[in-house]
Amino acid sequence: MLKEILANIGEEETKVVVLEDRVPVEVYIERSVNQRLMGNIFKGRVENVLPGMQAAFVNIGLEKNAFLYVEDALPGRSPEGNGHSGSILGTDISDILKPGQEVLVQIVKEPIGTKGPRVTTHITLPGRYLVLMPMVDYIGISRRIESEKERERLKGLASRVKPAGMGIIVRTVAEGVEDDELRQDVALLVKLWRKITGRAAHSAAPRLVHRDLELVQRILRDIFTEDVDRLIINSRSEYEKVLDLLDITGPHLKLKVFFDDRENIFEDYGVDQELEKALKRKVWLKCGGYLVVDQVEALIAIDVNTGKYVGTTNLEDTVLRTNLEAAREIARQLRLRNIGGIIIVDFIDMTQEGHRQQVLHILEEEIRKDRTKTNILGITQLGLVEMTRKKVRPSLTEVLQRPCPYCEGRGKVLSEETMGIHFKNQICQLARETAADTILVEANPLVAARLIGSGGANLRELESKTGKNLYIRGSAGHHIESVAIRPLQDREEVQAHTLPVKPGDVLEVRVEETHISNVYDGIARIDGFVLDIEGAGDLVGETIPVEVSRVYRTYAKARPVRT
Repeated sequence: MLKEILANIGEEETKVVVLEDRVPVEVYIERSVNQRLMGNIFKGRVENVLPGMQAAFVNIGLEKNAFLYVEDALPGRSPEGNGHSGSILGTDISDILKPGQEVLVQIVKEPIGTKGPRVTTHITLPGRYLVLMPMVDYIGISRRIESEKERERLKGLASRVKPAGMGIIVRTVAEGVEDDELRQDVALLVKLWRKITGRAAHSAAPRLVHRDLELVQRILRDIFTEDVDRLIINSRSEYEKVLDLLDITGPHLKLKVFFDDRENIFEDYGVDQELEKALKRKVWLKCGGYLVVDQVEALIAIDVNTGKYVGTTNLEDTVLRTNLEAAREIARQLRLRNIGGIIIVDFIDMTQEGHRQQVLHILEEEIRKDRTKTNILGITQLGLVEMTRKKVRPSLTEVLQRPCPYCEGRGKVLSEETMGIHFKNQICQLARETAADTILVEANPLVAARLIGSGGANLRELESKTGKNLYIRGSAGHHIESVAIRPLQDREEVQAHTLPVKPGDVLEVRVEETHISNVYDGIARIDGFVLDIEGAGDLVGETIPVEVSRVYRTYAKARPVRT
């Protein structure tokens, strides 16, 4: 498998994409206005302690206080949870933390949505080959190293280089390295820890005491390993920084780093198009089937459909082939979109148990490529797969999008029928409250058409009911859920606000569509006011001069001016 990393450095944004066989599978985005927080270390002050939640809120100088759970506040905890002096059961957060107390904490989960960041007192400092844990005496080996012989060898090396009273976890990339590399990594991390503790000792809370590496440097540390074929960077200065860093951490990897001075190095790989697809609800499969991805705050539902794929032999074979391709694409989409939380996948129903196990096996195989912790809980008789994927940073949609200011994230707006009824009630209420004879209503054209009705039937009925003269105008600038209703007091105000044209006016207008009931006429609009242009049905899309002949309350008649 060809594995590549592209780092596109811009003025406002750094974007790194990981590709497998030239297909994007992971994306990392860092913007100058919204720097990454995870991994940063703060000296914070406990604001309040909540025994009912077994947690505390810590002021670390950000917009929202950080959340510190009791398990993350207990001293001396190892990753397996067996290194601290007492069990979490029966431990009261009030016995560990007090309001006003100063604590050194590290962000382990970015602020997402309305939630502030989650922090821990169990500091970890990742290096190239290992992770230093200054607060606990422990040795661990990455679970991704499967050879028992290699695990034992690395454990022996780790025990020799481990600082007294501290812990280390040997990372996957350390497989095959000698103790010199580990010893150099430990020395750098211990030196960094001393700097952090020194800075914290002479700082008042709240204060940032350590910022994690920038994106490209983190990619070098965490992803740029032996199995990567090449790293391409489009910034000369960043390229030189990378080579300088690799001189220290991995000189043999320098041959895999390339410089490309194009402004956008993603073009040849179709990365931007793939990211656009990853923001959409529907994902098409090569076979003609498709996925539908629906995401809420803590739950993601993925539905698999055969779509345009009809197969070649029988229904069971068609379903199996679609589900197998869907399983591969689902694993890729989880990584690309950085989806986290509870995930429910609704595969197409399969009658044979062997087929279900085959699909599950492919899904598990693809998920193993994911660096983020993911658990597959199995597949049910209905074809539903339950999964969990750890959520530690905002998803792709949370980084690139924001909730719609109109629907506020619902994804739907009220229909023109619903708004027509609602606005009709508002018009009746205003009619009862005002002494003016005329009321002007400005609404979205779809709603305005609903209020006027076919041939003005609804308008006449509404005027009869209210006893007022009503002028209803469609305005493209109005959102479908908004309306402007106001009384007009005198004749001049009525003329100024209700009718934008008068007989004899000569105007340049664009013919937008043919008349709904008379295809020989064309329709143009001026601020939502309809012009019915005689004989312009075949001029749709053209801009022509017209003369207004007759004006009515809801529309005007016009004819083309012959030149």
